[in-house]
Amino acid sequence: MEKTGLSIKILGDPVLRKKSRQVRRVSDEHRRTLSTMSRFMHDSNGIGLAAPQIGLNDAMIVVDIGTGLYKLINPRIVEREGEQVLEEGCLSVPGVYIKIKRSRRVVLEALDEEAKPLRIEAQDLLACVFQHEIDHLNGKLIFDYASVIKKLQIKRKMRALAKKKASDEGLPEPKRERREL
Repeated sequence: MEKTGLSIKILGDPVLRKKSRQVRRVSDEHRRTLSTMSRFMHDSNGIGLAAPQIGLNDAMIVVDIGTGLYKLINPRIVEREGEQVLEEGCLSVPGVYIKIKRSRRVVLEALDEEAKPLRIEAQDLLACVFQHEIDHLNGKLIFDYASVIKKLQIKRKMRALAKKKASDEGLPEPKRERREL
C-alpha cells in the first residue's frame, strides 16, 4: 500500500462524533484530499470513506462500489424512497457487521471536485453506501444502529483492538473509561 500518512480513526475517537463543516470554497487542497481519500479507500478494500474517518472535519466523501468513483463535497440527501436491510461494515468499526434498515432509493445533491453541482439518484447498495458515508458527516456510526447487547460486544472488541495496537506499537495500555450506555 502506498504511504499516505493517513490512518483510519476507530470507534472512540472524538473526531468521528463531530458534525462536519460545509466546504465553502473548493480548493486544490480539497481536490488533493479527495484523491488521497480515494486511493486510501481502495487500498483499504473499502467501498466508501468519509473525511472524518481520516480525522478531517470537512463534509467530503468518496464512494466506489465498482460502478465508478464518486468524489463528493457537501453531499446531502434530498429524497428518500422505500426500505432495504443490508449488513454493513465500516473501516472505523473493524470486524463488526450490523444489519441496518435504510432507504432503498435516494437522491442526493453535492458538489464535484470542480465545485459543479451534482444530482445523483442511487438505488440498492449505492444508496446504502451514500447514506452510510453521509451518516459519518453527521457524527453517526453503524454502532449507533446496534442493540444494547451488540454495543457491549463491540465495545469489548474495540478495547481489545486498542490494547493490541498499543502493545504492537510499544505504548502503554489505553485507560479504560467507564461510561453508561
